[in-house]
Amino acid sequence: MKPTQSDPTVQPVPASVVETVDAADTTLSNPRWAVLALGANLGNRLETLQGAVDALGDTPGLRVKAVSPVYETAPWGVEPGSQPSYLNAVLLVKTTLPPSSLLERAHAVEEAFHRVREERWGARTIDVDIVAYADVVSEDPVLTLPHPRAHQRAFVLAPWHDVDPEALIPGHGPVAELLAALGHEGVTPRADLELRLPE
Repeated sequence: MKPTQSDPTVQPVPASVVETVDAADTTLSNPRWAVLALGANLGNRLETLQGAVDALGDTPGLRVKAVSPVYETAPWGVEPGSQPSYLNAVLLVKTTLPPSSLLERAHAVEEAFHRVREERWGARTIDVDIVAYADVVSEDPVLTLPHPRAHQRAFVLAPWHDVDPEALIPGHGPVAELLAALGHEGVTPRADLELRLPE
């Protein structure tokens, strides 16, 4: 008895489908590097950070390529002792998303973890900031690139330096030099905590 050829998995793929897939491949062959900073100081901070890493890793057009060590840091811009300390980390990602779409995704991840924006420097379950996107320099108030305060924040520079010792901040210089000038005060490595790359 001859097998029937009705199984769609053995049919030749139409040329139009091949062309479409090839076209998609060419758009994915020019990804840009971006640097994202994560911070959390409410709830299960490590679990939330890992959840954010995984959610970002599930984003079409985005691949998480490196996750920094975790640091514990004092809250920025508030009275000492008025908020719990933060856990911070930095991600290096490759993405075909433009900066505006990457920002939308960062905000969606924050909302998924119930981030509330009621006050500046307020405590938060999760903060996802775009620190840098390729060599883009933009004064757009919705998304200023590179992040306007990244060069002043050891809690961004220390984990960033860990995953990319040669990193530069456009307009400000090498991350290593900026970190050396700032020092590590208030920024403590947490060798007992670890974030995983998305599976």
